[in-house]
Amino acid sequence: MNGADRPLICALRGPVTLITLGVLFALNNFTPWGFQQTWPVLLIVFGLLSLMRRAATPPPQYPTEPMAPPPYQAPPYPPPAGSYRQSQYGEPTPATGDASSGPAKGGFGTSGSSGQPGTQNPGGAK
Repeated sequence: MNGADRPLICALRGPVTLITLGVLFALNNFTPWGFQQTWPVLLIVFGLLSLMRRAATPPPQYPTEPMAPPPYQAPPYPPPAGSYRQSQYGEPTPATGDASSGPAKGGFGTSGSSGQPGTQNPGGAK
């Protein structure tokens, strides 16, 4: 059996099943054997049809030698010129005004309305 027999076997599966079922009902009506005794014949017919279908299916073709993955090639990156790139921003300018005034008002942990440098207002209430 080859792969060309598969459509034929699939086409025969339904009619063979119906014929088998008809024969079993005829045996039920015209012989002392009832359907409760002959229903395993349906399982046998289904099994034979399944075996025929598998025999008609060609086996899978496996490669003769295992395929190795291609070697890894890193993407081309330009080499760094000199050292690390310097920031385009300059150093921050010193704050104007009195340097003894303490931390800037409104920063984390300070209150903008206290008026005294370094005092903290828990909860941020005014």
